[in-house]
Amino acid sequence: MARTEPGFELRHLRYFVTLVEERNFERAAARLGIAQPGLSQQIMSLERIVGTQLLDRSRRAVHLTHSGEILLQEARKVLVQTEATVAAIHRAGRGESGRISIGYVASAAYSGAVVGSIRDFKRDYPYVEVELQEMELRQQLQRIADGLLDFGYIRAPAPIPPGVSVEVVLREPLVAMIRDGHEFAARSIDTLARLTQETFITPRQPPDVGFHCNTLQACREAGFEPSVNAVAHDFTEIATLVGIGMGIALVPQSMSRVELPDIHYRPLGDVTVTSDVAIAYRKGEGSPATKAFIGRHRQKISPPASGEIGKAPVSGEPSDTTLSALRRSPPVGSELDLSRLHEEGCKVDL
Repeated sequence: MARTEPGFELRHLRYFVTLVEERNFERAAARLGIAQPGLSQQIMSLERIVGTQLLDRSRRAVHLTHSGEILLQEARKVLVQTEATVAAIHRAGRGESGRISIGYVASAAYSGAVVGSIRDFKRDYPYVEVELQEMELRQQLQRIADGLLDFGYIRAPAPIPPGVSVEVVLREPLVAMIRDGHEFAARSIDTLARLTQETFITPRQPPDVGFHCNTLQACREAGFEPSVNAVAHDFTEIATLVGIGMGIALVPQSMSRVELPDIHYRPLGDVTVTSDVAIAYRKGEGSPATKAFIGRHRQKISPPASGEIGKAPVSGEPSDTTLSALRRSPPVGSELDLSRLHEEGCKVDL
């Protein structure tokens, strides 16, 4: 009687993906905590289950066949979904004493929109564990969509994955970051058009995302196409490049709190474009703790009156907490606001 192979199991996919990532049976076995012969047997068992060869054994190094390449792509999707499913089950089981994983971009923290809101939430929900991670905004959005992150503070605009809701909680004016010795270092800038010949430094972002998009939009509003050098990784690098004379940058007003040598922040008299801090979370979120956290933010979001979409007042100097900032600058629901940005030339995928 022919020997019947056991059924397909998730461990087969984990073993296979780990082997491909390590490209060596010995290293993969050590990472998995099993013996090398056992790993070899599991891979051969997987090949018998799927009915095709996954590894090209004519080569010394681990090399995939075409079928192996297809399985690798699908296996990674299954494992990510499995991780997301297990995470969702754990969140539901923990209830109000659970854990919320929160991502944020550094510029949102400078605005006061992170520390204040979490501090206020922890005061009323002391048994909820908060896990805070600084993370690039597009990575935040994708991890939220995948169920690997509960909540994020981002800077709009950005392409929004399906199943993710985004709402603006704070709007900030843009200011010019310029070096000491610049002609506008000690005087106001009545119009952005005076900076037509400058190079504008932005983070390494596509032109439809965050500060890169804000810069393009503000300059186009002023009547010129800017020279943009998207080379910086973060604000520290932006400030360094500005300080050594590589260009200038348009940044949120709250960045002026960061006092750096030889750096000046100048208001822009005619710029209406704002840098918007937004919250992001999954639609239909089921975790009680996360729903409570989302609800605390949404209570502070005042919907615009009829005919006022896109005309929300711009905030002044941001306060130390999100709550007081919101009282001074009623925000607009982001999905409406991001649509406005889309109409003005910044791609937004809702």
